[in-house]
Parts: sequence; C-alpha cells; structure tokens
Amino acid sequence: MDCAFDKLDAAGFLEIWQHFDADDNGYIEGKELDEFFRHMIKKLGPQEQMTEERVQRLKQRFMSAYDVTADGKLQIQELANMILPEDENFLLIFHREAPLDNSVDFMKIWRKYDVDCSGYISAQELKAFLKDLFQQHHKEVSSDKLEEYTDAMVVIALINSPCSLILALEENFLLQFHMDASSKEERKRDFEKIFAHYDVTKTGALEGPEVDGFVKDMMGLVRPNMTGSELDKLRDILLRHCDVNKDGKIQINELALCLGVKPKP
Repeated sequence: MDCAFDKLDAAGFLEIWQHFDADDNGYIEGKELDEFFRHMIKKLGPQEQMTEERVQRLKQRFMSAYDVTADGKLQIQELANMILPEDENFLLIFHREAPLDNSVDFMKIWRKYDVDCSGYISAQELKAFLKDLFQQHHKEVSSDKLEEYTDAMVVIALINSPCSLILALEENFLLQFHMDASSKEERKRDFEKIFAHYDVTKTGALEGPEVDGFVKDMMGLVRPNMTGSELDKLRDILLRHCDVNKDGKIQINELALCLGVKPKP
C-alpha cells in the first residue's frame, strides 16, 4: 500500500486495530470503516483535500481488493493483509494455503500445544506454537520478534480463538446433514458418512483426537465458541454414554446406538 504503512510493526498494527474497532466486536465496519479510510487518506496524502466522495472512492477500491468475505466489514486478517508490510505480516504466515481437512486435525494440533491439558493455550504454549510454525515455513525470527508476535497474538486471542485464527478450518462438517428431516435409510447413510469422516485412521472406532473432533463439531452446531475445558467435559460425557465396552474408544455400533441410528449388521 504505497509507503503509508511501510514502517508498521505488530504492535503498531494492533494499536490501529483497537482504535478503529471501537465497539470491540471483532470487525471494522460502518462508521468505523469510514473513519479508517479518512485516516488512510491523511497517511497517503496529508495535503490532499478530505471529501466524502474521496473517502468512499478509496474505501470501494480497497474493500474490493481486501474484503475477502465480501461482507462490507474488515476482519483482523483482512486488515493485516491490507496495511502490514510483507516482511512484517506476522498473520500471513499463519494463514494456511489449504484449510485443515477436518476438526480431527485441528484437535491434534490443539492437544499438542495445550501441554498442561488446561483446555487453554497459554502465552508460553502459544509461543512454542508460533516458533514451530515459523520453522516449518523456513522463516528466521529473532527472540525479540517471537516475543512481539506472541504478545500480539495474546491480544488477538481476546477477539478470536488463537488456533481458529491461525489454522484455517473447513466449515463444520456436520452442517451439511439434517438428520431429523431424513428417512431412516437417509439417516443411516448420513451416519455412515459422518463416522467415516471422523474415523481418519479407518480403524472402525473413534479415539483420541477423532473423538475430540467429533465432539467439537457436534457441539459447534449449538454453541460455536466453546472453551477447551468445556469440550473436555462433553467428551467425557460422550464416552461415558457411548463407550459400552469401556475401552476408551467409540466403535461405530456404539455411536450408532448412542445416536439412535440402526447399527450396521
């Protein structure tokens, strides 16, 4: 973006975000958006006359390029892509080219870094996560920069779950199914598709992160923003009710019985 923000770093970026997301709802929208583009005009050409027409023209130009979701709002990732210089866009490296295939992969990563099993990613755990991500992308980062990015992500976690922001995840797999509105045969067919999706190891039983992923999506249908500790409690409840043989896994017939679907013969 010309040279208006060429000296911007992570801390400066967060300062801009917090200033213009005045209602703290996780978006820059409406009047906030107009104020942001007025600010941009001052940065791009302080001597230029400020007119409403110029503000709207600039807004249209940049929103058409950076508003990926086309919702007329700026999300934090979209703003980062818009104003952070490439070598300082610490969010860009965390946006994977291909989304994770399912919530099982998401939960594997979550479990790896939630080392104290608290259900939350602490600052130190997040720092380890970011360090590994930089190494995977063959990007050299100094200790000071790693601290700066960790601090920034802790602030961003107040807006978005850090893992949800860093890890692009496909839409909840279960949203495509409408079990109540289906015939018995359709429900059985859908159930088999669902089980196969979460049984990534193809063992005929859900275990470990496979159970985590299923619980995450199932509860996400009614309450999307659950904490890790809440998911743990629901996971324990599911195992208590469905794990008939108490082996710590959920066999396909056990889940079928638990959900009221006729099990496979």
